[in-house]
Amino acid sequence: MKTPAVYEIRVEGNLTPNWSEWFAGLSICPEPGGRTLLSGRLEDQAALHGVLIKIRDLGLVLVSLNRIDLGPEELSS
Repeated sequence: MKTPAVYEIRVEGNLTPNWSEWFAGLSICPEPGGRTLLSGRLEDQAALHGVLIKIRDLGLVLVSLNRIDLGPEELSS
């Protein structure tokens, strides 16, 4: 079953917004201290795992992963 959700993923390292398309269209926001926040809606767990594999393949350190469940009204948009 597909369950869209919004994710906030923090990694060590600086990525520029140019990486957004490669990371399934997630927003890329550099943060102080050499970390980067990737955030946005992913359609299902397979999409999330795809992003995590790309993080691993780049050798980035995963700092945190936060799922923000969407309410019924947000699921339809």
